[in-house]
Amino acid sequence: MPDSQPNPQLPVAPSAASRTMQNPSPEAAAVRWKPRVNPWLIAMTVALAAFMEVLDTSIANVALPHIAGSLGASINEGTWVLTSYLVANAIVLPMGGWISTVMGRRNFFLLCIIIFTVSSFLCGAAPTLPILLLCRILQGIGGGGMQPMAQAIMADSFEPQKRGQAFALYGLVAVLAPSIGPTLGGWITDNFSWRWIFFINIPVGILAFILVSRLVEDPPWIKADPSQLRRMDYLGFGLLTLSMGGLQIMLDKGEENDWFASPFICLCAVIFVGSILALVWWEWRHKAPLINLKLFRYKNFAICCALMALVGGVLNSSTVMMPQFMQQLLGWTATTSGLALTAGGFTLVIVMPLAGYATGKVAARYLAILGFTLFVFTYRYAAAVTTLNMTFSSASWLRVIQMVPLPFCFISITTAAYIGMPREQSNQVAGLINFVRNIGGSILIAITNAQVTSRAAWHQQHLQNTMTSASSEFQRHAQALSGYFGSGGGFGGPNGGPMAMAAIYNQLNMQAQAQGYQDVYMELSWMSCGLIVLAFLLNKNKPNAGAGASAMH
Repeated sequence: MPDSQPNPQLPVAPSAASRTMQNPSPEAAAVRWKPRVNPWLIAMTVALAAFMEVLDTSIANVALPHIAGSLGASINEGTWVLTSYLVANAIVLPMGGWISTVMGRRNFFLLCIIIFTVSSFLCGAAPTLPILLLCRILQGIGGGGMQPMAQAIMADSFEPQKRGQAFALYGLVAVLAPSIGPTLGGWITDNFSWRWIFFINIPVGILAFILVSRLVEDPPWIKADPSQLRRMDYLGFGLLTLSMGGLQIMLDKGEENDWFASPFICLCAVIFVGSILALVWWEWRHKAPLINLKLFRYKNFAICCALMALVGGVLNSSTVMMPQFMQQLLGWTATTSGLALTAGGFTLVIVMPLAGYATGKVAARYLAILGFTLFVFTYRYAAAVTTLNMTFSSASWLRVIQMVPLPFCFISITTAAYIGMPREQSNQVAGLINFVRNIGGSILIAITNAQVTSRAAWHQQHLQNTMTSASSEFQRHAQALSGYFGSGGGFGGPNGGPMAMAAIYNQLNMQAQAQGYQDVYMELSWMSCGLIVLAFLLNKNKPNAGAGASAMH
């Protein structure tokens, strides 16, 4: 009987499957690509660089009087130190996706670190305000690419079902750095010099450059194409620069110039509206746009951008409102106010990893709904405890409560933004998500500050209506204070009445301002209710199946 086994001397043709395993196609290699080092090392490396950049957006705030005085400038002129950085930062943020296609994402990230580190040294050494402003523009250009590229590198380094844990680390950077920035900046300025708030970036930048150059690599689907530089969308770049410049200057200088009562602010508003509309029209039609606005055709991504803009606004507005209230109305120092916010930072360190773990178990939509629901109660609680009798412990506890919902919102929205998105668009996704978060923060800070002023004026008028001779309570209070200042206070009888009225009026103003803050917290609470409704519209992803499991338009 003939042997049924194949002749070992005869070659056997390999199957199609084995040929694929031996010589995988570029597409198959891309599917199986993994970074050559532990992705957590990559995540910590890029987070270090992102932390340095995010910290610099807020660390200079408290040092502005020192900077202005040292360089012979006014306080108003000194605020351009912040504005110049924010304008440059806002211009580069959405462009990161396009630039990375020209030179590669890793090379772009390294270039951003170099520009940021060198310009930080130049900022610290600047002898005059104009030179400092020029260096801050360079620093903003370098910093603008670091946030989105760090997020995009994390997204591609981890398997989709583990992205939430990586985004927890990024979220800790994005949220914690602005919280500790003012405290750290105040301590450095008081104990050393304002120049050291820039010099401290140098060793961090050098370390980040070394680590990124050794550990980070581009995945196969990220390919540099220098020829795109010759086809740059110059009109789109010009419109983006005009729109972001007009917006940031309008927001930063609006309150100082009485908003739209100022022709200058009106001009900035016209420039912003006109150029942003032209930018959208042009980028949508352009074959190789700087900003891929057609990503907004993905419903999930569009909703995530809207939610992230409001999350950025809620975070930044509360971070600004609390120190303002504590310093202006409670009379606390900048250092004490900063320390009151520190407990919130420790809360984030605990809650962020838990929220990141939860994204691998629970659909992002439900985590976002949970976070926004907690925000509703958080801001109602803030409205109740924000009084002139607030203590340090109650302020610290309020900050803890404010931070608890944030990781669930931030991580879930960031994760959901990648659902169904082509992976080659990860750079554009990261750039746009970070862009809308920063813009949302700038806009809501300006709106909440204006609302505090407006509501305080309304309450002041209302309280003044009770200061009449017909009010027996007002008369008793005025007489008691008049007697105190006139006799017990040692200011003389004739001076007692005017001093009593001045004290009552000062107390009335402080109470009106406190009520203005309470009203704004209630408005943020109602806004969070709207965010809950919007979060219900997100696609429901399957956490264990990865972010690409529900690709829908």
